[in-house]
Amino acid sequence: MTAPQLIAGNWKMNGLLGAKAEVTALVQALNGRKHLPDILICPPATLLRALIDAVEQGSIRLGGQTCHAKPNGAHTGDISAEMLKDAGASCVIVGHSERRTDHKETSAEVAAQATAAWRAGLTAIICIGETEAERVSGKTETVLAAQIDGSVPTDATPQTTAVAYEPIWAIGTGKTASLADIEYAHAFIRQRMAAKLGATGSAIRLLYGGSVKPSNAKEILHAKGVDGVLVGGASLKATDFLAIIEGAKPG
Repeated sequence: MTAPQLIAGNWKMNGLLGAKAEVTALVQALNGRKHLPDILICPPATLLRALIDAVEQGSIRLGGQTCHAKPNGAHTGDISAEMLKDAGASCVIVGHSERRTDHKETSAEVAAQATAAWRAGLTAIICIGETEAERVSGKTETVLAAQIDGSVPTDATPQTTAVAYEPIWAIGTGKTASLADIEYAHAFIRQRMAAKLGATGSAIRLLYGGSVKPSNAKEILHAKGVDGVLVGGASLKATDFLAIIEGAKPG
């Protein structure tokens, strides 16, 4: 049986307590609907506990945006996977390009974070993607292969892991990869995952992220090899995120 598509919203460093109203509105809009995709919202960690009661009667799960590899210790300002789980998360994004760039996270560190997520009982969404310079110079496959090899642990499974392809040049820029680009990249990622993990790698969900919005979500979600989307700014408003959810293939 094929898993439903996954529609994940990454709020990044956005959202105060008032944002709970958007989540409540989304839950109400989805209430009673059948055949929904899997729906995930990853707010700032400060909002996880506040949003639990808003989603507990609905079909939305909560996730974190990153985690430290260690369960606890002298790591000021960091948050462990166990803390996210304790606060109500079921998933965590690891290896987002903004973490790789701004915090210099390496693929080895991302793999350790994924393992930490599993240790705490969380699903890991492992992000990979190339820069515009790498794309222009024809290095997309080389970069994706290296990130898959270094960031995805060999014991990843469809139950514990999703991989999100986020071309860095399309994140928050308004640029979106063409359907041909998306399908090509996803086919390459699938082949690399299968080469690394065998049949398990063929079953892990592959998401697309990069300026996904209501106007393009349906065609992206129906592109060959796309098992869901990782949405940035368009996940902050209930009406926008709902429109994206409605573009998914029937669950």
